[in-house]
Amino acid sequence: MNNLAISSWKGVFIIKTKLIILRGNSGSGKTTIAKRLQNHFGEGTLLVSQDTVRREMLMVRDREGNISQDLIKQITEYGKGKCKFVILEGIFVKQRYKAMLEDLIHFYEGNAYIYYFDLSFENTVARHNSRPQAEEFGEDLLRFWWSPDDQLGLAEEKLLTEEMTQKDILNLICIQLAV
Repeated sequence: MNNLAISSWKGVFIIKTKLIILRGNSGSGKTTIAKRLQNHFGEGTLLVSQDTVRREMLMVRDREGNISQDLIKQITEYGKGKCKFVILEGIFVKQRYKAMLEDLIHFYEGNAYIYYFDLSFENTVARHNSRPQAEEFGEDLLRFWWSPDDQLGLAEEKLLTEEMTQKDILNLICIQLAV
């Protein structure tokens, strides 16, 4: 199998899953990169989107203690040993989600790759205006939600900057995952 670490325990094959965490402000490009990675990795790649779970599945606001956090964590944990890659993407503001993300990083036993989209507000607005959601909400809400410099402060977290193209980001992640 292509670059997969697979072990067998009592005849059951267990995949050594790699967790990819993509974080950053609304409109920064997380979902686009996550979907491109999922397409690149193909079958057996689980994509867990904060917006899908929170807004579409549960219809809850992103507030302290909202029930989406537990479900996001459970779905992400489900993929370990079953999927080659699990991609977790969302805003995941440090204040509310750092403990959950650290738990997941620990759960994946050193096979977690964390990326933060570190972009200027102006660049984020420009990216947002080029996507379909631009008609749903505009610059005022982006500014209200804006959380600058929200890195987790973990040595493993890599910064993705506005100078990087989508291709640069995809190449960086694939090189770091050795795929």
